[in-house]
Amino acid sequence: MTDGCGAPAQTASLPATVDLNNEAVIQGTVVRGGDVVSGAYARLLDATGEFTGEVVTSDEGVFRFFAAPGDWTVRVLAPGGVSIDSAVTAQTGEVANLEVAI
Repeated sequence: MTDGCGAPAQTASLPATVDLNNEAVIQGTVVRGGDVVSGAYARLLDATGEFTGEVVTSDEGVFRFFAAPGDWTVRVLAPGGVSIDSAVTAQTGEVANLEVAI
């Protein structure tokens, strides 16, 4: 089975094929009461609030985006009508890590 967008798997560790010299990565884990939340939606919004992309959290509760450097918002939509926004800054050569508690 292949991924529709060709993106690396949403795993806790960054795939070895990712060259951080050329990438700005935003990743995180969604948790509820200390437990990871799989099947939540993580949306990436640009600085103007426009929708840019969406992924579903993995079995480990992980989401990951490859983004242009700059300011972003990650909006997590989880079962039960929960919606949480987190501001984050992406920089080439770095992984911006978030833990989103719902």
